[in-house]
Amino acid sequence: MPSSFAVTRRVSLFLVVLLSALAALFVALPPSASATPPNIPSAATAQSELNALTVATEGSLTGYSRDKFPHWITISGTCNTRETVLKRDGTNVVVGGACASTSGSWFSPYDGATWHAASDVDIDHVVPLAEAWRSGANSWTTGKRQDFANDLSYPQLIAVTDDVNQAKGDKDPASWVPSVSGYRCTYAKMWIHVKYHWGLKLQSSEKSALQSLLGTC
Repeated sequence: MPSSFAVTRRVSLFLVVLLSALAALFVALPPSASATPPNIPSAATAQSELNALTVATEGSLTGYSRDKFPHWITISGTCNTRETVLKRDGTNVVVGGACASTSGSWFSPYDGATWHAASDVDIDHVVPLAEAWRSGANSWTTGKRQDFANDLSYPQLIAVTDDVNQAKGDKDPASWVPSVSGYRCTYAKMWIHVKYHWGLKLQSSEKSALQSLLGTC
């Protein structure tokens, strides 16, 4: 019969092996996928772009309508912009014959929530359409506004919790930021890059808020 010391030693060795195996398993598991729009700039690039943006008094909403920013448009086959972003930003997304998402999961970086039904997810315009209108898009052609509203090349579209998107509305970063503080730097970089690429203006309070957010990067 083995001594109590030998039994204890065997148990200890077993626990060490078990814990090592569990640690390896957790390391191997991929992190939760989150929405990642393209071309998010570095903090340094965002700072340069913020410095270059024109500061002006915010325009009015006179004449504004979401219909003046046609969306969602067909991107490929039967897939429109919303469905394309849902597939890009989701994990294990399965689509039906009409390109509608039938299953998958979506992690919303704004609030840290994960959803398993596409109906719980909105596609947020990082720079809202009404905000763009007040910042210079009122003078654009309808074609240019359509390109802006369906922009898949820059960080303008992101899949997030529907209620959060609705709470954001058309607010700029002086009035609304993601509740997940660790994402606010990324949010600021996306906002700045979109405004810079599209030549939109910003108001002084908005610039101050963005500068503060960049300070968290």
